[in-house]
Amino acid sequence: MEFDHLEPRPAPRRAMQRTQLPILLGVLAGLLFLLIVPYVAEQVTYSITRGRARAQAEVAREQLGALPDAENRFRLAVKAIEPSVVGIEVVRLVGTQDDEWASLFWPRPRVGMGQGSGVIVDPEGYIVTNAHVVNGASQITVRLSDGQLVRDVEAIGMDSAADLAVLRIRVPGLVAAAWGDSDQLEVGDQVLAIGSPYQLAQTVTAGIISAKDRRGIIRNLDLQDFLQTDAAINPGNSGGPLVNLRGEVIGINTAIVGEAYRGIGFAIPSKLAQEVYNKLKAGERVPRGWLGVVPGVLDDRLAAQLKLQDVRGVLVEGVAAGSPAEKAGIEPGDVIVEWNGKRVNDPNDLRFLAAGSRVGSQVKVGFYRDGEKKETTVAITERPSRLGRK
Repeated sequence: MEFDHLEPRPAPRRAMQRTQLPILLGVLAGLLFLLIVPYVAEQVTYSITRGRARAQAEVAREQLGALPDAENRFRLAVKAIEPSVVGIEVVRLVGTQDDEWASLFWPRPRVGMGQGSGVIVDPEGYIVTNAHVVNGASQITVRLSDGQLVRDVEAIGMDSAADLAVLRIRVPGLVAAAWGDSDQLEVGDQVLAIGSPYQLAQTVTAGIISAKDRRGIIRNLDLQDFLQTDAAINPGNSGGPLVNLRGEVIGINTAIVGEAYRGIGFAIPSKLAQEVYNKLKAGERVPRGWLGVVPGVLDDRLAAQLKLQDVRGVLVEGVAAGSPAEKAGIEPGDVIVEWNGKRVNDPNDLRFLAAGSRVGSQVKVGFYRDGEKKETTVAITERPSRLGRK
């Protein structure tokens, strides 16, 4: 029997497609695997790191409570607070080029970078920092203690009069710091400052409380009642925590004398910081009280001229029209010496007491006029937004 010679025929196209489809799916699955696995691994690593840090913080807090006089107390206090301290990086638009020719080529606003610190005070991701760290920021990035960068940051609120702001991030497993009581502090108590000076994350410095109730430190900031410390605070520390040796936040680092560390730094007491935080977190405004006078400084010559025995007090140089002071009968030339029974020594005291008074409250103000002691009741109103006078 003879057979015709058979030429080989190509496989049908559909058969080839069915053969190639699993290969293509395999390639796509491999690519997807390569893309997803690093991300998942990164998140797992962050989660493990945070879990370890949380466990260390809990153990450290227990040991701090059991060993109040242990030699390694600094080390334990750092472990207790470290997972809660964050770095904050901001981007601001700082205006257009001033040069006429440059503005033709670079018409867009210039970008400025800023940095600071903050502290997580709620495991739901609420962070306390300074208002001046984030004010005017077009973009805020939070760097956690494990190195993770969080760019989805919500600005909850700000109180410029106290230089405090609240942010929020949504990251699981965060470790919240515990608040301490700044009213219980005494001069000489040991403290630690933690933050990111010069972008050096998690920098810890130690010192003591050098003084309390410092006012008039920052120009145009009314609500000042700072803790002073010699713990090293440098640019970038702003907004970070000042903590006691139980690892509790007793202050928010805010200012220094000079451009860099000189052994004189200032922190907002935790009592004020916690009060402002609770209001901002709840979505409340933080209205500040207003008296409506232009405060002046007394000296020996003025005191003698005004028939005063003491140079302590505030000379009223002017009174705003329609202000609480005007309505209460306070006039230029009066010398305010008391506020609700508290001694008023200088303009810084008056600014602090007025700003801290509850809007709508009635305040008894003692003052001298022509050498005679007088008293009036002032109905405190909210400070106008564009008026910085008290």
